[in-house]
Amino acid sequence: MCLGIPMKVISSVPGFAVCDRNGEQVTIDMKLVGEQPEGTWILTFLDAAREVIDETKAKEISDAISALELAFQGEQNLDYLFQDLIDKGPELPDHLKAVPTADTEKET
Repeated sequence: MCLGIPMKVISSVPGFAVCDRNGEQVTIDMKLVGEQPEGTWILTFLDAAREVIDETKAKEISDAISALELAFQGEQNLDYLFQDLIDKGPELPDHLKAVPTADTEKET
């Protein structure tokens, strides 16, 4: 399994950027998202940027990764890392909401 890691762009040159990953500087391939200005958050997979994200999304992803690490250590109280999901029910993505099912076809 490959996890997307959020990183913040520190500096860039054509095709690559130096990014911060928890205090460590990492060179990231930027060819899929293009050159990004300093301070931009990106989602990386295997040292390649795949998506430009905002700071809120970066924090949510970082919190989820922290929750995984803590769960592997046996921690059970992880709700504080999922504040964006507390009191929120499951939702279908928009592209699935309008898909007719066998039950809805019988009703019409």
